[in-house]
Amino acid sequence: MSITQTTESSDEILPPGFERHARSSPLTAPWEPLYSRITADAVILGLRIREAHTNSRGLAHGGLVTALADNAMGYSCGLKLGGSQRLLTSSLAIDFLGPASIGQWLQIEPEVVKLGSSLCVAQAFVTADGVRCARANGTFSVVKTKA
Repeated sequence: MSITQTTESSDEILPPGFERHARSSPLTAPWEPLYSRITADAVILGLRIREAHTNSRGLAHGGLVTALADNAMGYSCGLKLGGSQRLLTSSLAIDFLGPASIGQWLQIEPEVVKLGSSLCVAQAFVTADGVRCARANGTFSVVKTKA
């Protein structure tokens, strides 16, 4: 993975195409800065692992990885639906394949598997410096707005 782009607001080195993620939430606010690269098919999330992201062993906490995978998959389903739908996580599963350590670039790459009017299904691979460390699957309910 080529890491050559730097951010305007810090000296942090980012992979090409990543910018500060524009959408935050109370859950993810303590994990800032978060970054994203938006394509026609996905919202790819990333961050540089810091001590605040780790468990007592100094590895990326599974809860952090899970929450970011959930976000990336949900954002990607929303993107594919045109951005006007609200989504709620109905089901979420994750398999941890290996560790991610302080200083590594954690990247969540989602893929929308099935897009429907009431449910969306997505999967994501999570990498640490390009090496797979987790795989996630999610199902999202499309919330109908009341007329």
